[in-house]
Amino acid sequence: MAIGKLFIGRKVRELRAASNATQSQFAERIGISTSYLNQIENNQRPVSAAVLLALADKFQLDLAELSTGESDRLLSALAEALSDPLFDNYAPSLQELKLVTQNAPGLAHALITVHQAYRRNSEQLASMDDRLGRAAAVETTPYDEVRDFFHFVDNYLHDLDTEAERLAGELGLRDNSRHAVLADHLERAYGIRVVYQPMAENALRRFDGESRILTINPYAPAETRDFQAAVQIAQMHAAERIDAIARGAGFRTDEAVDVCRIGLHNYFAGALIMPYQSFLRAARELRHDIELLAARFGASLEQVCHRLSTLQRPGLKGVPIFFARIDRAGNITKRHSATKLQFARFGAACPLWNAHQAFEAPGRIIRQLAETPDGVRYLCLAIQVNKGLGGFRSQQPSYALALGCEVSYAEAFVYADDLNLTERSSFEPIGISCRICERVNCASRAVPPFRRRIFVDPDRRETTPYRIG
Repeated sequence: MAIGKLFIGRKVRELRAASNATQSQFAERIGISTSYLNQIENNQRPVSAAVLLALADKFQLDLAELSTGESDRLLSALAEALSDPLFDNYAPSLQELKLVTQNAPGLAHALITVHQAYRRNSEQLASMDDRLGRAAAVETTPYDEVRDFFHFVDNYLHDLDTEAERLAGELGLRDNSRHAVLADHLERAYGIRVVYQPMAENALRRFDGESRILTINPYAPAETRDFQAAVQIAQMHAAERIDAIARGAGFRTDEAVDVCRIGLHNYFAGALIMPYQSFLRAARELRHDIELLAARFGASLEQVCHRLSTLQRPGLKGVPIFFARIDRAGNITKRHSATKLQFARFGAACPLWNAHQAFEAPGRIIRQLAETPDGVRYLCLAIQVNKGLGGFRSQQPSYALALGCEVSYAEAFVYADDLNLTERSSFEPIGISCRICERVNCASRAVPPFRRRIFVDPDRRETTPYRIG
């Protein structure tokens, strides 16, 4: 796979500042001119291979940390925000957007936050409900804040992940007896007794701090019962670490801190049940066959897909993938991407994406070779799953799990074996969302793109009632 030019001016400035060196001194140590260093630090020129090696040798630069995932995610979110008609008189070039995200990521995050508040305020005003007479809250919701937090830390928390891996090794977790090991550890380490009995309103888990009893619903699938026991261990074992992360994230409200704690408990539980290095080895060995991975680790398909999206450990990264969970209404309830494909923050996902087809074929893995408007090609996988406790009167919410990778990594996936990865006609055109998609001849378009004019001809009708200029 060809490697694009690296613009890492901010990282180089940080290395120079940490070494207390002037530009002249720093440039001399890595064997380049001061003017070249100045251009690198201002992202006017990319770093060469020789400079990268010098930085790694003399300043311990970790080359594995130079993934462009963060820049891609931030660039996508900023581009979507600036596509709003609010900025009708300003259409930044791709180079301008890159300069902002690379040189001033804090400013980019602030602009995205302001745009989110504007969007929410506009939607509230448009609803014309009884809140118009009161001050409408336009702050980012706690849930959105936490989702963005995980998104921009690359869905990987190093301290939590390595501690969960260490504990898994200490406990000697094995899939065929894991529930007993988890329950025994809770009782020995924390005096918590695990009991299994049905609970009202489809509850999965309930912990009584006074009696030190953890009740888990026996009608939940085995992998769910184990996961809930692991969540309780996370709450007890990693409480201080988790609290420090949640409070250090800079959330605006206590509600967001509480929501983040839940996400961090779940993260630790997943890392405990699927320890990083053994899971990464298995993913490579089984070529990312999610059903075999689920069987090997005694996990659900969703747990496996989510864990694959967290394999971002510096120096030991897995295949960069995207992962999303979508409900029947098209709402993306979970999302993360370590690829160039970034999910829309507003509006529905592209109707041509195979994730929507998963609901038509329950239990089957749907494959798709897709190409986005920027010319990047992907292997896309989707499968429909049901969640719930079983039983005639139990609610059974249905979701589509979507995951995939850029086609340059497709050979690492068993699902690509009989697909033609070289023929352009094999790839279906998809977008991010209609509101920012530039394709002009899409019969599935729901709304015209914000940045383009439309023309209506009363004497001519095609699949859409307008032409895009």
